[in-house]
Amino acid sequence: MTDVPTTKAGVAATGTGVRSRPRAVLPALCATQITSWGVVYYAFPVLNSRITADTGWSPTTTTAAFSGALLVSALAGIPIGRILDRRGPRAVMTTGSVLAVLSLLTIAHAPNLATFVAGWLLAGTAMAATFYHPAFAALTRWWGDDRVRALTVVTLAGGLASTVFAPLTAALAEHFSWRTTYTVLAVVLGVITIPAHALALRSPWPSAPTAAGQSLTPAPPVARSRPFLLLAAALTLSGFAMYAVVMGLVPLLTERGATTTEAAWALGLGGAGQTLGRTLYATVARHTSVTARTAALVAAGGATTAALALIPGPLPLLVLLAVIAGTVRGNLTLLQATAVTDRWGTTHYGRLSGLLSAPASITAALAPFAGAALAGPLGGYPALFLLLAAFSLAAALLALGTKTPRELVQSS
Repeated sequence: MTDVPTTKAGVAATGTGVRSRPRAVLPALCATQITSWGVVYYAFPVLNSRITADTGWSPTTTTAAFSGALLVSALAGIPIGRILDRRGPRAVMTTGSVLAVLSLLTIAHAPNLATFVAGWLLAGTAMAATFYHPAFAALTRWWGDDRVRALTVVTLAGGLASTVFAPLTAALAEHFSWRTTYTVLAVVLGVITIPAHALALRSPWPSAPTAAGQSLTPAPPVARSRPFLLLAAALTLSGFAMYAVVMGLVPLLTERGATTTEAAWALGLGGAGQTLGRTLYATVARHTSVTARTAALVAAGGATTAALALIPGPLPLLVLLAVIAGTVRGNLTLLQATAVTDRWGTTHYGRLSGLLSAPASITAALAPFAGAALAGPLGGYPALFLLLAAFSLAAALLALGTKTPRELVQSS
């Protein structure tokens, strides 16, 4: 039997997309995504009312500090993407975990608002270095052609972050102050994520692929190409609509007569739909082209948003629509994770995905404020949802122009 040549990183050079797959990486990233998202992101909405009650700071101000973290994360993702391409995820994600712990301790013990804001801005850098972006880069390079399966597993785990840590945070806050709660969560975060990233991500970082079918076009020309710019615009519009819908679902349903508890259950069931959607993405990807898939899923998001705007009830039907909308969102998460590789290969994945996700992440940070601000002048949340559905339709039309020469060759 002929030996298969390998690179110095131990990657099989078969031209089939086969990669070395360190066994500890997938379970480690599942654990760290649950913990990082759960502690750094989802604990805040649970604790914010206690923070404002204890400190006297306004909810608008504390939420703005949190949104500042999201903005920093979006901008920091671009240089972090370059480091990921060259050196891999170990140093990035381990350092990010340390920064996350330090930022939460700063927030927990902030003597004044300025220190509180500084802690959140530091947390933004930690988000960029520990959330989905670096995890996706690691799985894309190590798993090669089987990356969709690995990405699905990690996003399914990440979807459990609120399920695990929102109740845990609430339980801690019942017995301790918000400062002590954040301190305990920071310790949990450090114990789980720092050693997991430092030890599980030690495997050699494979060289950028050069096999047939992988793009060798330098990153800058790709980032200035018409398909890339249209894709960025489409995902930004779609992301704005998606996050504004998530934040606006509860007030929409309460305007329709639901209680706050019923609306919260609808939002939670939408999260369950999101998990379902992620399990379906691989099947969708096998039977559709990348451009058609992008346009169809973005349009489906707009259709569910329009349905929520136009259908007044009954409540069970609105809950079903929330679940369907969540299913579409779950697919859109993986669509964005694979948007670069499906069009331009994995060679410049870190940098290109950072550039692609930055504007969408910025709009995700601004969407809650913008949606609430627009709802009043528009006359309520149904009208807001119609506007958001129009944004999604425009995004779907833009997505039709994202076909690359690589896809044209594959379809010919």
